[in-house]
Amino acid sequence: MSVITTPDGTNIAIHRMGAGRPVLMLHGLFSSAAMNWMKFGHAKLLADNGFECIMPDWRVHGDSDAPTDAALYTPGVLVRDALHIVETLKLTDYDLVGFSLGARTATSAVIAGLTPRRLVLGGMGIEGLSNWQVRSAFFVDMIDQFDEIERGDPAFMAKSFMKGQGIDPVAARLLLTKGVEDIEIAQLSRITMPTLVLIGDDDRDNGSPEKLRDALPDATMAVVPGNHMGSVAKPDMGRAILEFLS
Repeated sequence: MSVITTPDGTNIAIHRMGAGRPVLMLHGLFSSAAMNWMKFGHAKLLADNGFECIMPDWRVHGDSDAPTDAALYTPGVLVRDALHIVETLKLTDYDLVGFSLGARTATSAVIAGLTPRRLVLGGMGIEGLSNWQVRSAFFVDMIDQFDEIERGDPAFMAKSFMKGQGIDPVAARLLLTKGVEDIEIAQLSRITMPTLVLIGDDDRDNGSPEKLRDALPDATMAVVPGNHMGSVAKPDMGRAILEFLS
């Protein structure tokens, strides 16, 4: 593991695996590089087939800093972190993969100027790009009601996952409420590289993947088994990413 320090002083952990064509892999909310990409073998599969997996932990997640200063959370902070990582590592010819929050951030980062050869958007539908306040409200409420949530509550699984990942609730709430901004659907026309919309067959947590595919200039869609939490835990996801990037 290495560390990249952002301009606001936040240390971002960077995990690497393999040697070859760089692929920047962005994990989902309350997860980590280890959980999304390494635990279930996706990074190893890519590394075994000629890719170098570069896997940051977002601020608040994994081995990265989780600052609780509200001034360090302004709209687009994760996008700026992604741009800083690409600039610091001098990535020019690379691929970009994101899952859930990582896919959302990858979309914004490409609109902001990143130019990967190929782009994979996992666990994402078009509504998940443009209604962040609605999507994030569930998690903010879960944090606010954290101590009262018991087994059987719809938020219990999210609470358990967040707790198991060691997420600081204060930092997480700041990120959810201040650090993420909506994406204008009209801006999707700027994403011109070949793009794979990768979705679980029982995953509509972020809306319609079909509408997202259709809104992108050069996109295809692949369906793998599982719901939003489960699809990333199955080898089918890694195989679909490898097939598209190869």
